[in-house]
Amino acid sequence: MRIHIPAAALALGGSLALAGLIAPAAHATGSGEQCQSLGVANLYGEFIEGDDTHTPDAEGAVAVGGNANFTGGFSVGQELTPGQIAALPGGNALVVAGSITGHNTQVMKGNGVFGSKANAAVIDAHQGKISQGASPIDFKAEFAKLRSASSSLAAAPQTAGAKVEAKGADLYLSSGDAKLNSFTVSAGTLQGATNVFIKVPAGSVTVINVTGDAYDMAAAKTTGFHLWDAAKESYVLDDKLQSASGGAVRAKLLWNFPTATRVVKNSQAAWAGTVLAPNAAFDLGSAGPVNGSVIAKSLTGKGGAETHHYPFTGCLPTVVPPPTTVPTVPPVVPSGTPSATTTPSTPGTPGTPEASATPGASGSPSAPASGQPSPGASASPSASVSAVASAGASASPSAEANAGGGLAHTGSGPVVPLAIGGAVVIAAGGAIVVATRRRAAKKA
Repeated sequence: MRIHIPAAALALGGSLALAGLIAPAAHATGSGEQCQSLGVANLYGEFIEGDDTHTPDAEGAVAVGGNANFTGGFSVGQELTPGQIAALPGGNALVVAGSITGHNTQVMKGNGVFGSKANAAVIDAHQGKISQGASPIDFKAEFAKLRSASSSLAAAPQTAGAKVEAKGADLYLSSGDAKLNSFTVSAGTLQGATNVFIKVPAGSVTVINVTGDAYDMAAAKTTGFHLWDAAKESYVLDDKLQSASGGAVRAKLLWNFPTATRVVKNSQAAWAGTVLAPNAAFDLGSAGPVNGSVIAKSLTGKGGAETHHYPFTGCLPTVVPPPTTVPTVPPVVPSGTPSATTTPSTPGTPGTPEASATPGASGSPSAPASGQPSPGASASPSASVSAVASAGASASPSAEANAGGGLAHTGSGPVVPLAIGGAVVIAAGGAIVVATRRRAAKKA
């Protein structure tokens, strides 16, 4: 079948433009879900922005943005797998941006790197190497992203049907969503419980948002976190040797403290799940572990206060604030004809065709928010294909959010840029049509 040259040019131009617009901004998960992760922090059992003063050990990897005081002895990374070591920046199971103080720091698996000269510290690597140099982690940038993620998780509404019930000295949190269960609990309510019971489907992600400026678990002498085991039809006290559903509940349990500046763990309790407290000084106490990771501004702990290697494995929801305005899609008109959105003229005065379809001040945004495509971009057929591809690359608000410090997430962009893309596609095709006709005219 013979295709008319202008038609073929229009199809080609549209195809090229559309390809630039629908290119995914990030990788999609196998299930097609959109997730935001905890970034580099999720690779470490202790991810601390400032100083870390701790003994005797952390089973996972440790990253410290300030100085590390390991006086009394400290071991790192005993429970890391080869795959987890390979995923660490530079294979470093221990990263200290500042100095290390102590006499016996053992990196059991992986490498170790520290910034400043070690102060009387003896550092050994059993299956790797130790070096002095710049930190492979930008702690300032990572914590900016973590604070943003913490705030966005806290802004999400509690899951429909979720219950937070205080029964005497016990606190019960229950929800039945198979994918995500989000709770909001005040620090006062949480620290008033001697025992905490959590009932959610195994395999679902559980986010417990704790409000308030400080949380002190020792205030009510909280001693146990009990997770529901559906197979046993009973609660299981979480510990190193036992956990509900083989650890499936604990692995996707996240405690989020978006505004707390101080978090204290009772020494007698084993805290189940990962703790995200990016603005807090975290006190591990002197006994009892955290069965998960600790992400905090600073950390102290001694005695039996360890961090056990149970990294968070859940897919956190992407919480994107809705746009304040919805850009309108400008109509595309052939060159030389009035625009369908020509500004009305006063009586007796001929209307003036608009060269572009920029919305005016009558309820439509004249200056789009950062990260969104400009609805006022010219729809003239003289627009080039390269310009269209550029517009497609900046059309996703989520991409702008990632570039500005938000955590990266997977999935495709929103629908609005594609709607605008449809209009721009035709314009790009038209540009090639015009160019083809001009060449034909010159040859004639």
